[in-house]
Amino acid sequence: MTLSLPSSRIALQAKDNSLEALERAWRRVADEHTMIRRGGRITEVSPTHFRVRGLSDVARLGDMVEHRSRAGIRHGEIVQITPADVLVAPFERSGDAGVGDVVIDLGPFTILPHDSWRGRAIDALARPIDGGPHLAQGDPDEAALITQPPALARQRVGTGFQTGVKVIDIFTPICFGQRLGIFAGSGVGKSTLLAMLAAASAFDTVVVALVGERGREVREFLEDTIGPQCMAKTVAVVSTSDESAMMRRRAPDTAMRVAEHFRLKGDRVLLILDSITRFAHALREVATGTGEPPVARGYPASVFTELPKLLERAGPGAEGSGSITAIISVLIDGDDHNDPVADSVRGILDGHVVLDRAIAEQGRYPPVNPLASISRLAPRAWSDDQRTLVTKLKAMISRFESTRDIRLLGAYQPGADAELDAAVKQVPLIYEAMTQTPRDRASADAFADLARHLKPKERPHVSPQG
Repeated sequence: MTLSLPSSRIALQAKDNSLEALERAWRRVADEHTMIRRGGRITEVSPTHFRVRGLSDVARLGDMVEHRSRAGIRHGEIVQITPADVLVAPFERSGDAGVGDVVIDLGPFTILPHDSWRGRAIDALARPIDGGPHLAQGDPDEAALITQPPALARQRVGTGFQTGVKVIDIFTPICFGQRLGIFAGSGVGKSTLLAMLAAASAFDTVVVALVGERGREVREFLEDTIGPQCMAKTVAVVSTSDESAMMRRRAPDTAMRVAEHFRLKGDRVLLILDSITRFAHALREVATGTGEPPVARGYPASVFTELPKLLERAGPGAEGSGSITAIISVLIDGDDHNDPVADSVRGILDGHVVLDRAIAEQGRYPPVNPLASISRLAPRAWSDDQRTLVTKLKAMISRFESTRDIRLLGAYQPGADAELDAAVKQVPLIYEAMTQTPRDRASADAFADLARHLKPKERPHVSPQG
C-alpha cells in the first residue's frame, strides 16, 4: 500500500524537522561557550596513560581533558588520536582512573599572564603554589598577538650588558636577546651560577622555570639564592621531580608564554630554564608511552623536534617590543658533552658556558672553563681592545694548562720560554680574580677589576742601609 501525497509530505517534513533539531543540538555541543561538552569513556588504563573512546572525531592534539573519577576531577592532555580512540597523558600522578570513567574534552590549553604575576610562584598549569591569592588573568585578546615573530621581522641583537659575574662578562659576554647554555654535570654548581645571573639589574622582569628540581630545594632557591629583592620582579614556574612527565613537559612552555607576555609589553626579560635536559626526559617519557620508537640513546625523534620549537621562541621580538634573553641549563648526563640532548641544544643556542668538575674540585667558583666556553655574540659586546685582551688571555691560559703535566714533573725551567714564564706568573692571578661567590658584590666593570688584580702590588721603599 502506497502513501498518499499529503502523507508523504508530512513524513518528509517530519524527517526534515528531526534533522534540523539534531543539527541544533550538535551545534550547542560543539560551541566552545556552551556548558555542554563532548565526552567519552575510558577503555584502557596504563601507569602513565589511558585510552578514551568517543572523542576521536572532535579531539585535537594538545587538547585538555577533564577526567571525572571517584577521587575527584583530574586533568590530562591528548597526545595521540586514532580513528577508534584517543590517548591521554594525565597531569596528576594518580592511579584512580578506571574503565568506564567519563572524560570531557575542554579544548586547547591557554594561559593569560598578567603583570601582577611578578613575585609569584606558579605550577605548570599557571596555578599559584605560594599560598597567595588567586592570579589575575590577562586580556584574552592578547593571546592572538603573542606569536613567534618571523625571522626577518625580529630586531637585531647587538647590545651587551653586565651580568655582574666577572668570568662571564670577560670571556663569554651576553647581549640582550641572546640564548646562552650553561653546560654542567650534576653537583658542579650550575644552579648557583644561574642565581647569580638572575640578580642582574639590567632586566625589567625575570622568569625562572624549575623543571624536575628536588622539592626541598625550591623554597631555598627562591628565598635564599634568588632573594626577596630579585624575587619581586620574578615569576617562578615550578615543576618538581616527583610530578608527572606532563607537568614537567608543560612547565617550560608556561614559562616561555609568561616571558612572551612581558616581551610584548616592551620589557627586557631574562628567562632562566633549569634544566632543558629534564624537559627532554619528560618529552621522552611521554613519547615512548605513545609507542614512538627511540632513535638516539633512548630519545625518540620528536624530542629533537620540540627542543628548537621551544628555544626559538626566545630572543628579540618584533620592532617596538622587548626581548627575551634566555639562560638555559643543560645537565650533562655522566659528564658526557656528546650526549644527544646537549649536542642538539648546543647547535640551537647562541653560545655555551662549560662548567668543569675538575675546576670545581680545585675550589674555583664559578667553575667556568674559559677555553671550552664561547659566546657567538661576544664580538658585539666587546670593544676592540677588550677583544684583543681576551684573545691574549685565552692563549696564556691554554699555554698554562697544556704544560701543567710538564711543570708537575719538574721539567719546567724558568727563563727558557718567555711566554710560558708570563703564563706561569699571570694565570694563577687571573684564576684568583675570576673567583666569585653569590655573597660577593656584583662586578660593575669586570675588566677594570681584572686589571686592578693583575697590577703589581706596591712594595714599601727600603733604604740601602735597611
